Amino acid sequence: MTWFVRKIVDLFSFLSGLYYSRKYAAIAKRIGRDPSAETTRRRGFIIVQVDGLSHEHLLEAMRRGYVPHMSRLLQRGHLRLARWRCGLPSTTPAVQAGIMFGNNFDIPAFRWYEKDTRISVLTKVPFLIRNVQERISRGRPGILREGSSYVNMVDGDARLALFTLSTLGSQRFFENVRGLGFLFLFLLSPWRVLRVITRSVWDYLVDLGKRIVGLFAPGRYQPFDVISPFLMILTNVVLREIQTFSAMIDIYRGMPAIYTNYYSYDEMAHHCGASSREAFSALRGIDHQIRQINRIRTQYHRREYDLYILSDHGLTPSVPFQKKYGQTLGQFIVQQLGEDLLMDEQGGSERQWTIKAQFLAQELAGIEARLSKRGAILLLRLIRQYVENRIPRAPEEIPWDLTRRRDVVVRNSGSLAHVYFNVSPEPMNLSEIALIYPPLLRALVEHEGIGWVVGREPGETVIMGKEGTRTLGQEDDIQGQDPLASLPEPEHAAAQLRRLTSFPHSGDLILLGSWNPEEGTVISFEDQVASHGGLGGPQDYPFVMYPTDVEMDAERITNSEDLYSHFMRLYNLEPPG
Repeated sequence: MTWFVRKIVDLFSFLSGLYYSRKYAAIAKRIGRDPSAETTRRRGFIIVQVDGLSHEHLLEAMRRGYVPHMSRLLQRGHLRLARWRCGLPSTTPAVQAGIMFGNNFDIPAFRWYEKDTRISVLTKVPFLIRNVQERISRGRPGILREGSSYVNMVDGDARLALFTLSTLGSQRFFENVRGLGFLFLFLLSPWRVLRVITRSVWDYLVDLGKRIVGLFAPGRYQPFDVISPFLMILTNVVLREIQTFSAMIDIYRGMPAIYTNYYSYDEMAHHCGASSREAFSALRGIDHQIRQINRIRTQYHRREYDLYILSDHGLTPSVPFQKKYGQTLGQFIVQQLGEDLLMDEQGGSERQWTIKAQFLAQELAGIEARLSKRGAILLLRLIRQYVENRIPRAPEEIPWDLTRRRDVVVRNSGSLAHVYFNVSPEPMNLSEIALIYPPLLRALVEHEGIGWVVGREPGETVIMGKEGTRTLGQEDDIQGQDPLASLPEPEHAAAQLRRLTSFPHSGDLILLGSWNPEEGTVISFEDQVASHGGLGGPQDYPFVMYPTDVEMDAERITNSEDLYSHFMRLYNLEPPG
């Protein structure tokens, strides 16, 4: 009986392999994507990123049956599951830069401000993230050389980078595949076409129904809008099918490295909750895409591939600062410093469907064209240190432009905020801020929505909390209670905060939303019910699923840069010489 079952399985595997070989060989030949001439003896790898899914919420999704294929990969011993630490900031651009280039230095958030050039950086703007990639990749080869990148922020030196922000405008999908790839996807997989159409219509009707409900229950869902949900669903569903299809073609071609990122869970989780039905339904769809990719990986063996499924960060349930306190963080700072303050505050949605709409628009164009009491004590100490440590200068030598004292910039990224004072083009120390803006530090430290106020002193990082201060220098000095004590790994958090303050373009003040360990929630400086960027809860702990015969000590990973060395070493990607 065992022999008979084995023969049946072998026959099925043979027929499946023959089917995929004939099917994708025909597609590759007709659309001009013939198998690569490069030798395929070297083992390749496929990275599937599930954006925003924490280790904790993955386990919950498995228990609730939303990711059956990922669960089977673990149960059958094909992959192992581990939790790792993404480091600060817990945002996609920093994590992907670390994984693909081994360098995420001076990527302080999802959005930040550069005082020296007066440039606001928003990493979902293509030319800005392209500039970031050029800086962090100098002298560092990417892990995707001769490979492909789909729907990422940086390209990892991929030969083919489609729907990737850093290459947006330089490559177009339909030009690369001679305009026929998507047509063949429809012609050869009519069930896929039917699924795309029915899924799009169903999602649109469900979304429209919720918006109608929102007319009678304001605040429960998004404002009523007929067009926007259609565009969001179109870009999410259609482009998701394209990226899956392209990854499957690349497996046939024998591309050495493939990295594809699925955003839909992160989008839904931000606005509906990390374990909401809406977010987990999006996750179920991603699980189905992973099953398709893994099926051709196991059935077609032109090149042997290792499969990695991972996330870049998690999301922590959050309460928006503005909703709870009736004003934004920037408005609170204005209140402390005066109504005549020139406040420039930015936050906002990170919804990737707007970016995908840009992709879609470009493709269409291409086709058409072709302190508490302790805080008060600290404030006095900082002012005193400033006076004692500096030699008085003549007025013309003062490095500040006091006419710009009113010019303050706030950049919010989830539960992380950077505050910049344009009185100086250089990063300012806490003692300088205390001297120029005497009431501010105390007000920030004492605000219940702000968990930590972090700043610099020469050679030191100062972390201020409600009940104490921790100074990281040559020695670790704690006055009062350790402000990081509520976190599960205070020492790791301290090391990450010290690194963050070393970035030239981090804020003069770094603020992190309050973390409530009893409720498992964090305060977000954006309008999100689940957020990331800072410290506290699942946002700090993504997951990685990796082959059982691959060695990976995930517990030793403290920053995404550590994964870069794993891929470079294991897949012989070290540069020659």
